[in-house]
Amino acid sequence: MEQPQGPSGSESWLSQFPAPLREVAVVRLIAALGAGGVLYLTPLVFHQGAFSATQITAGLALAALAGTGGRLLCGALLDQGLRCSVPVLLAAASAIAGDILLLLAHAFPAFAAGQVLLGIAAGLYWPAIELVVPLTCPPVPSARAFALVRTADASGIAIGALAGAALAAADRLRGIYGFDIACLVALVLLLLWRPLPDLRPLPDLRPSEGPRGKVQPGRWLPQLAPLLLVTLLATTMPALMQSALPLDLVQGGLRRPALAAAPGALTIGLQLGLLMVLQWPVGRALARRPVSTGLALSLVGFAVGSVLLALSALLPWGLGLVLAAQLPLALAEAAFLPTATEAVVEITPPEHRGMAMALFSQCFALSAVLAPLLAGALLETQGHGAGLWLVMATLLLAGLNPVRQLRRQLGRGALPQSLG
Repeated sequence: MEQPQGPSGSESWLSQFPAPLREVAVVRLIAALGAGGVLYLTPLVFHQGAFSATQITAGLALAALAGTGGRLLCGALLDQGLRCSVPVLLAAASAIAGDILLLLAHAFPAFAAGQVLLGIAAGLYWPAIELVVPLTCPPVPSARAFALVRTADASGIAIGALAGAALAAADRLRGIYGFDIACLVALVLLLLWRPLPDLRPLPDLRPSEGPRGKVQPGRWLPQLAPLLLVTLLATTMPALMQSALPLDLVQGGLRRPALAAAPGALTIGLQLGLLMVLQWPVGRALARRPVSTGLALSLVGFAVGSVLLALSALLPWGLGLVLAAQLPLALAEAAFLPTATEAVVEITPPEHRGMAMALFSQCFALSAVLAPLLAGALLETQGHGAGLWLVMATLLLAGLNPVRQLRRQLGRGALPQSLG
């Protein structure tokens, strides 16, 4: 008689998380699949189209600027009770329109319009998709839940970027926009069939349940300020990975030879693949420690990666240093993403978390506005990225000061709700 089959290893592992949280992770995975190629390979598409570095980075900055208003509006509406599925569906519609424009764009106005639509999509998407995590994770601690969903993000982005590298190798790089459209259509159909679980209101948290009980409702914004400053610094590096690094690789350094588009895409894909592998174990390990530990590790990792990228421009075998930099950069991003989001949850009262998530994701937008503009100017005037990466290393190490302030604010002990 045939024996019944037990659950597979992945099913058994996922069963530790509640079903609503698993649904959120699936939505984020699908969204990230298409976004991976678009986020990281758009500069290569339009570099091949003879756009200047200034034009490309200006378009990326426009995308980030367009998302700022959407984030604030989304956060305010979420705090008023708007269901999380609504802004995610609107984001998907805006992104599809932006992809269509970019697929057909051969002049700067069409490129800029497409980037604006993608920026609006990001502004609507992130506050809602982040807020839904603490709403659906009980009884799993929110720190561990953020490690899961960030693993879904990282996996989707890595696979999407590698698919884009394959398209680049086949001389079909602009196909990344068609792939993103297909993923977004699948996302819309999924959400129309099963809307995002949204289990508000959150259960009341007693004052004895850790640092969140210490935060007075009228003081949450000043107490969030050190985290926002650290976030602005840390999110500049992923923004530069999307905008400056592809251009730095295809332009070459002082002595490092230039790379063709396909090897450049594969180099970027290496970091994303490492992030996919590292995200869960790093996020899970840091969920057991104070959030300041993960934030400090992130800043140091980004600084080390920046120094290696700067040195790569000075050596004929600098590509080896570019490849070596991908490990600390991936480790830093794996440490930052779930830890910083968990810090928002710990600092902010439940009734203000929609706006807090909007302000948190606003830091991604601001860094994405400023970083490409700075990068484009330096790459055009210097012809290489050494100065850019050295400036970033200095700023990142200076960011350890607000991390110390955050450590004093939240306390040095491990947080009960962060234990997994």
